[in-house]
Amino acid sequence: MSQHEIISLIFAGLFVGFINTLAGGGSIISLSLLMMLGLPAPVANGTNRIAIAIQNLAASTSFKQQNVLDWKKALLLAIPAIFGSVAGAVIAVDINEKDFEIAIGIIMLIMLFVILVKPQKYIYGKANVREKPLNWKTLAAFFFIGIYGGFIHMGVGYFWLTGIVLGTGYDLVKANAIKVLIILTYAPFTIFVFFVNRQIRWDYGVVLAVGSVVGAIVASRMAVKKGVGFVKWVIVVVILLTAAQLFGLYDFKTLFTHLLK
Repeated sequence: MSQHEIISLIFAGLFVGFINTLAGGGSIISLSLLMMLGLPAPVANGTNRIAIAIQNLAASTSFKQQNVLDWKKALLLAIPAIFGSVAGAVIAVDINEKDFEIAIGIIMLIMLFVILVKPQKYIYGKANVREKPLNWKTLAAFFFIGIYGGFIHMGVGYFWLTGIVLGTGYDLVKANAIKVLIILTYAPFTIFVFFVNRQIRWDYGVVLAVGSVVGAIVASRMAVKKGVGFVKWVIVVVILLTAAQLFGLYDFKTLFTHLLK
């Protein structure tokens, strides 16, 4: 691996860790860069999981230190997510993800609408919902979100945030803390599936993770310090950029090619 590749992966990791911790969709950057560096799409998808696991470990630790992580509720929600993620990773080994990218683009725009039009309902949480025990509908939803997370991960943070806020009543900051712990719990299982199928480039994954850890720690501290309003606008910006990429309005891979020349 060249010095040029190492620098590119670390800087990409910084942005990916920051975006994924506060919102989601950062994997568009890492997947595009990994493929631009010559990895086939399935191998890029598997390699990206290394950085995902490590950045979420860093973010979970930071949120826990700041006393905003309800780890007991997160672990309960993680159980169906783990089963779903394994199924999704198995599917991802040899399936084309283009249709899923279009679907997530549409869902992101819907989420953007509800965040801007009815913020009290969708981003600030509800104590009465938070105090209720988890029901089977919420657990089923987390199983299916887990399938998508295991399949490609790109943008899955939006699904987790929506499910956590609406299903458990937490605000966006605490929902983000739960989100990163859930992803951390199922990441090793998806890594194993890709490893068994020889779809991980370990050196690229570890270097990408170095930058991701820094980005994740910075993002988790900013989320707690600046609050729900800050997280909301980060999500809005990232949704717009991600949806534009998914609908073909611009291409991160082409952007990286010009930046790295």
